[in-house]
Amino acid sequence: MKILIQHGRVIDPASGRDETADVAIADGRILAIGGVANDFNPDRTIDARGCVVAPGLLDLAARLREPGHEHAHMLESEMGAAVAGGVTSVVCLPDTDPVLDEPGLVEMLKMRAERLHQARLLPLGALTRGLKGETLTELVQLTDAGCVAFSQADSPIVNTQVLQRALQYAATFGYSVWLRPQDAWLGNGVAASGPLATRMGLAGVPVMAETIALHTLFEIVRGMQGSGLHLHLCRISSAAGVELVRRAKADGLAVTADVSINSLHLTDLDIGYYDSAARLSPPLRQQRDRDALRAGLADGTIDALVSDHTPVDTDTKTLPFAEAEPGATGLELLLPLALKWAEDGAGLMRALATMTSAPARILGRALSGPQDSCGQLKVGGVADVCVFDPQEQWELTPEALRSQGKHTPFMGYQLNGRVRATLVGGHVAFERQDSLAGLSQ
Repeated sequence: MKILIQHGRVIDPASGRDETADVAIADGRILAIGGVANDFNPDRTIDARGCVVAPGLLDLAARLREPGHEHAHMLESEMGAAVAGGVTSVVCLPDTDPVLDEPGLVEMLKMRAERLHQARLLPLGALTRGLKGETLTELVQLTDAGCVAFSQADSPIVNTQVLQRALQYAATFGYSVWLRPQDAWLGNGVAASGPLATRMGLAGVPVMAETIALHTLFEIVRGMQGSGLHLHLCRISSAAGVELVRRAKADGLAVTADVSINSLHLTDLDIGYYDSAARLSPPLRQQRDRDALRAGLADGTIDALVSDHTPVDTDTKTLPFAEAEPGATGLELLLPLALKWAEDGAGLMRALATMTSAPARILGRALSGPQDSCGQLKVGGVADVCVFDPQEQWELTPEALRSQGKHTPFMGYQLNGRVRATLVGGHVAFERQDSLAGLSQ
């Protein structure tokens, strides 16, 4: 199918492009950006006047709840939520039920996702069997099945020798390892340690739960310099953690990092009166931590912004704070909350980079075949495109979300920025009919 996107503001952080131009698409690839040939006859035309035309977003942290919740059609709803949020590629965590530690499970999940013709699914394989931190999985077989990297999700490896061997083995094959820095013994609380947690009687998670884990990881990586290891640090949450990542990068360690949209905007004060919607993992920390995370993302110390999408059902969320399941919906909020950060001073180009070109660099060579040019708009590249109106205002309500996860601490917020259309491989995977008056067949 041939598609022409007209009159939009084309922004591509990978190349620095920011101009009003038409984008021509044919056979799933970008045929031209500006200077569209007069004889190009599109099957569909999208009038993007007043909109930004950007690369499709890459979300590096989302839970889709499958396998494990097939009866609820979770994969269909969450992948639909992804494209509704402009996300064209979704990295899913391995802590499903059962865990993604067998090639057959990965192949089945990818096959089911491909049949939906929505966002691309990029699975993380479990680094250890059952995420128990004891025995390594078959990394080669899981890679052949479609895993883009390996992770423990929120289950830290307690045995440092196993951790070292896992990183060494991954480095041997050039695989990337994604770990959330969290000490197994200190990270079992339900809120960030501090005056608020003490006053509310909530078990605290100290900053040292993150920094101890970071020190351990960096010492192992430092001893493996030159091995080809790439370590990605997931959902940094503290000012001290940001500073340690900054030092590690200055020392030349091959590490990257991300932060969740929740930690970028909220603090522990947003827990309010035991609001379980703010029961998150990692927990919301103090304002100084939030400010450091924002500064770290702005200056590149933290590379990517993620949704940390975790759809939680009402039965497990509407419980006393300490008993509620941690997590919040996020796929449809990643873009508008990133735009809010951009308005606060980061700038639109930097905000988009943290969700497009930067995640693509983190994924690196794992993006192959039709995914090889994800995260950018370039002639000949895959046509993964997000068209959004940065000024459209909307209220976040449960009814406004496609995801089955209706719980988020941002519920009721007035947000700016809404997706008009999402193209995945040149296919219109999502279009908002109430605002796409310029779309013609």
